[in-house]
Amino acid sequence: MTLAERLAAALADDAAPVLAGDDHDHSADAVLTPAAVLVAITDRPAPGVLLTQRTETLRRHAGQVAFPGGRLDPGEDAVTAALREAEEEIALPRQEVSVIGTSDSYRTGTGFTITPVIGVVPPDLPLVASEAEVAAVFEVPLAFLLDPTNQRAAMAIYQGRERRYVEMMWNDRRIWGATAGMIVNLSKRLRWRA
Repeated sequence: MTLAERLAAALADDAAPVLAGDDHDHSADAVLTPAAVLVAITDRPAPGVLLTQRTETLRRHAGQVAFPGGRLDPGEDAVTAALREAEEEIALPRQEVSVIGTSDSYRTGTGFTITPVIGVVPPDLPLVASEAEVAAVFEVPLAFLLDPTNQRAAMAIYQGRERRYVEMMWNDRRIWGATAGMIVNLSKRLRWRA
């Protein structure tokens, strides 16, 4: 079974738990901005996941590790937005992405509901970081991200309240917050070791 077939089967599994990820409390009438990210998985014997390190000059989430992505433009669906953002942020040609499907939405404390779009990409594409948004593009082994022993619970005080989240350390990079939350949800959904 190919990587794409394994991913598609896991995403289509109706018996898998539906995970409503959340890193913040929201009232029932909260209006959240729709956004999408591309979880680009490299098609190699040991698959990896493409992540970005955001520049330190950004107004929001400066220096954080993230998937390529952002808010939906008017008339866009999650897949279109994720592919557009990946092309803008890391010069990933959308025609090189084999879209498998979407995973469970994730609500953030910053007012977004994010749809992860899962796609398979050829390995070693010549990616170029957008200087305005992305300091670096790097790849983390999928097996490392999906391994629960690498997903550590953490806590911080945010806006006067205790917040719990997950973090992962890959070399000198800290993956945490919504990005780590979406990875944890994906690891539960996939239920297999890459």
